[in-house]
Parts: sequence; structure tokens; C-alpha cells
Amino acid sequence: MPRGAEVQSAFWRDPALPFVESRQACHSRACYKPHSHPTFSIGAVDQGQSLFTGAGRGQARLEPGTLVFVPARRMHACNPEPGTAWSYQMLHLDAVWLQALRRESGQSTGDDEPVRISRDRSTYQHLCQLNQVLFSSAPTVEKEAALIEFVGDFDADTHPPLVHSVLPALPDGALKTVLQCLQDEAHNSLSLGELAELASMGRYQLIRAFRAATGFTPHAYQLNQRVNLARGWLSEGAPVAEIAYRLGFADQSHFQRVFKAHTGVTPGHYRS
Repeated sequence: MPRGAEVQSAFWRDPALPFVESRQACHSRACYKPHSHPTFSIGAVDQGQSLFTGAGRGQARLEPGTLVFVPARRMHACNPEPGTAWSYQMLHLDAVWLQALRRESGQSTGDDEPVRISRDRSTYQHLCQLNQVLFSSAPTVEKEAALIEFVGDFDADTHPPLVHSVLPALPDGALKTVLQCLQDEAHNSLSLGELAELASMGRYQLIRAFRAATGFTPHAYQLNQRVNLARGWLSEGAPVAEIAYRLGFADQSHFQRVFKAHTGVTPGHYRS
């Protein structure tokens, strides 16, 4: 990763390996709203100090060489300490692909795994080596082999879980109905009253129950869902204005502000 003073952020994607995306950022001061991904995320701090907030209580300080492993759909945020910049790497793995690979290796595939933090230097170096391969001109088969080797070598039991980082399973019934509605109707701005009526709850009870089950308020969950949909369409090359319209944003500027607040970059930068 470049080490100059200029802020730099680069994404790597390959249509031949649609189950993985990687990102490298240098000297960034961008801050993220709490968010979640449909992917399993692995972050590493290269320079500076970062504060990680998981779905549980409190924050964890991440120093250079520290990695954090965040399961899919887990609310989190990772930001530089106030007034400072940091450099980091981020790897996103398709959750279904990862589960299948873990089954091949006889590893655990549970949906209730916690966030884990690794301060093991060799694990950090292994991730750096993987990203060097992914961002290089190496053949696709070599990149896939490096990725599979990294996942296979990671022994979760040797890295402590972040306390209170496991979200409770979403119960059957009303909340699942609301969650499905927010996913299916991501482009529509549903009022809290409409969602509460769907769940047969009061608005206050719905907010409390939904936050306990997902880490989000219903509105924040819907915005997060829109951003995740946008990431997929942008990676396919869809125009920014078209995505903003499809997702029901007031205008392109509103979409750009929300997207950057969740990802740290503009939609145009992410697409390119």
C-alpha cells in the first residue's frame, strides 16, 4: 500500500472471483456511520489508531497490526481516533461462499459467531501478502488459491471474541415480517407508524425490539440496506443517477451523502 501523505483509497474486484472484494486506504480521516454488510468482513489497521464499535457495548482500540473479523449482518463501525488519520485494509467475503469453504475444511459454520480481534503479527502479515496478490497482475487461479489458503489457515478459536458481540437470533413472527418488508421495500420510505402496525406493536416497542435484534432502528436498517444494494449495482457499472432513483432517494446528492457516510467514499469512486 502506498505510504505517501496523500489520501488514497483503492478497491479490487474481479468478475471471475465474485465472492471477494478488497480495499486499501491510506491516511484516511473518513468516519463511518454504524453499518452492516451481507458479507463476512475482515479489517486490518496498517497505521494509526482506530476505535472499533461492534454490536455489543463499548469500543475496542485497534493498533497497527490488529485485525478484526466481523460476521455478516453484524452492525459495527471502525473510525480513526478524533483528529487523526489511519491506514487500513478491508476484505469482504461472500457469506455463502465462506460457509461452503468452511464446510470443506471441517470448520464451524454457525450464524451466531462473535466478532473476533486478532493481534497476531503473522495473521496480519498473511493478510498483507494476500492483498499484494489480489491487487497484482497474478493469474486468477493464483489469487483464488491465496484467498482459500488465508481462510483455511485462520483458526478462530485462537483469537478472543469481542464481549457482547453476538446479536440474538431474530425471533419468528412480527419482527421477521418487518425485517423482510424493509428488505423488499428498500426503495420505499416506510413510516414508523406503518411498520409498527405491521408488527402489531407500538412505535416505541418496535424501535426497542428491532434495535435489540439487529442493532439498528428500522430507518437506519433500511438506509443500510439501500447502501448494500447500491454497492452491488455500482460494482456492475450501473449509473449513479439511476441507482439513486431506483432506491427512492430524493435526489442524487442525497444518495451520495448517505453512501459516503456508510462507506467513506463517493458512489463514483466506489464504482471506478
